[in-house]
Amino acid sequence: MIKTPRTSLAARLLLCALSLTFLTGATALAQNNLPPLIDREILLGNPDIARAQISLDGKFIAFLKPHKGTLNLWVKRADEPFANARLLTSEARRPIRNYFWSRDGKFILFVNDKGGDENFNLYAVNPNEPPSSGAEVPVARNLTNSEKVRTIGFNVPRTEPDAVYVGLNERDPAWHDLYKVKISTGERTLIRQNTERLTNWLFDNKDQLRLATRSTKSGDTEVLRVDADGKFTKVYSCSVFETCSPVHFNKDNRRVYMISNKGVGVDLVRLVLFDPETGKEEAVESDPKSRVDLENASFSDVTDELVYTLYVDDRQRFYFKDKTLAEDYKLLQKKLPKMELSFDSSTGDEMTWLISAFSDTEPGEKYLFDRKSKKLELQYRIREKLPRASLAEVKPIRYKSSDGLEIPAYLSLPRGLAPKNLPTIILPHGGPWARDRWGYDAMSQLLTNRGYAVLSPSFRGSTGYGKKFLDAGNKQWGDKMQDDLTWGAKYLISQGISDPKRVGIMGASYGGYATLSGVTSTPDLYAAAVAIVAPSNLITLLEAIPAYWESERIRFHQRMGDPTTAEGKAQLVRQSPLTHADKIKTPLLVVQGANDPRVNKREADQIVIALRDRGFPVEYIVAPDEGHGFARPVNRMAMLAQTEKFLAKYLGGRYQESLTPEVAKRLQEITVDPKTVKLATIPNGK
Repeated sequence: MIKTPRTSLAARLLLCALSLTFLTGATALAQNNLPPLIDREILLGNPDIARAQISLDGKFIAFLKPHKGTLNLWVKRADEPFANARLLTSEARRPIRNYFWSRDGKFILFVNDKGGDENFNLYAVNPNEPPSSGAEVPVARNLTNSEKVRTIGFNVPRTEPDAVYVGLNERDPAWHDLYKVKISTGERTLIRQNTERLTNWLFDNKDQLRLATRSTKSGDTEVLRVDADGKFTKVYSCSVFETCSPVHFNKDNRRVYMISNKGVGVDLVRLVLFDPETGKEEAVESDPKSRVDLENASFSDVTDELVYTLYVDDRQRFYFKDKTLAEDYKLLQKKLPKMELSFDSSTGDEMTWLISAFSDTEPGEKYLFDRKSKKLELQYRIREKLPRASLAEVKPIRYKSSDGLEIPAYLSLPRGLAPKNLPTIILPHGGPWARDRWGYDAMSQLLTNRGYAVLSPSFRGSTGYGKKFLDAGNKQWGDKMQDDLTWGAKYLISQGISDPKRVGIMGASYGGYATLSGVTSTPDLYAAAVAIVAPSNLITLLEAIPAYWESERIRFHQRMGDPTTAEGKAQLVRQSPLTHADKIKTPLLVVQGANDPRVNKREADQIVIALRDRGFPVEYIVAPDEGHGFARPVNRMAMLAQTEKFLAKYLGGRYQESLTPEVAKRLQEITVDPKTVKLATIPNGK
């Protein structure tokens, strides 16, 4: 969060107190060589500037920057300093996180929800429009303007720069109908009702609707050709345990590039070329090192040629198909050594790019790169005040799990301490169908700065490592998937890195479930646990999934367990931490957003009530204006402050004692006495 200048006596006293706190911490820590405490606001508060994008005409750069404590949209001319930027939005409660330019650069479009409910509406603002009468910003028009409706984007057509194709689940909460929306007026035209379980649409290079994907009742994926009469013809399919999806039409506008791992003996997601008319499939590329799935295939909007493929291994690897872009990348690598690079946005002719450079100790530098002159110009550094020299390096490691399966992970060790008998945090990712990757991770840096070793494992069931590794997690929640975390802790203990009496576990979403599973299945392993938006009862979790996840329901049943069968229900009950709450003897902090549509508040209530009723102490934080994660900085800072203090109490790390008055007040407001907790209802009356 950006602190505005304050001149009151109370403010000056607060600043003095902050200075004394950090001075005392730095002096005391000189004995063990840890760097000074880094203010959590610098690490995890609002960035000064973030997510810049250049307009297609190259005239403007938009970006996110705080306004009155909330991330909002700003814009400047490309040749102006950022200090001259104009404020475009004045969102007061929910930060803007995602936005994009219209094709003609006349509008910026963004999405936002209410209180974390994930019912996103699509808004448009004209960066050239002056503020409306009596306001500080121009009008941001709500293009979809629907209550309890989730908007998803499908296409921003090149041939119609004043249009955007979106899906709205207004008619049926489970399925999104296809609409074309005119950006300048908000006029909305229904293109197709979704009565066929459709999950995506693909337009060709002339913006003609050509393909759709469908989720069958068995969980399989079908690729459908949209014929001239409007009917569908199935042209490709893959099973519930496989991946297949069209991504971009070839320059011939006949064949389509698809990602797929369909077939016996095919393990890694690869790129193929498919002809929807003849059914012919050609292999284009799989990982040249045969290690990981294809992460991304990027195409030129100018030529519709494939320009590069990307694979995320221990580090990322590019394979360029465009020779000139490959040469530019080599030049950028020379100018920005030891950094990972990403191509974020470009002008319409693709000759001017905004490039991000980042590393494990660099959250991001943004550069403007002119491909003609080869001029590389720094625009800004994310979190400029962050002391880079105090940050921890991130190292990829491998270790064996209980059955010998090799688990990829990243290990972060605190600077200034010998890697011996350290307090340790096991930090499983969410998903679980996701993965960790090398780079800057603010939460890991907060923890290492406080003196903890941090292990981030990509346990079985994580994506990116092939079909076999993903499938090894099927129906293994709390079982082999949990073993992968347990054996990670054991590995660090066996290496002498971790103090066996000071190992903690912390995570959000699936990581929160793994936290609860860890303290129930291995109650003697962990000395502290922080469970954030954590499922505690897999039956009620599946009963409460949002309606718009209907296409994924069977996939959940196949990969997690099927609650509609006696065997599946018994398995899920056994794997639910709530079932074994009587085994918990680890100090536990539970964190929840009251509006979470994915992990309903009932999940947190259930575990808190179970511990309360057996007289076991539990700490509970509930933010009434949050969903699946804490987006508002004041809520995030309050939660982190309590987390730091909690971990320090039970694991012996250090923590930042100081709180701003706003955060201290908010922490008091969102801290819940377990004695007052009543069980929340399951959505839809289930």
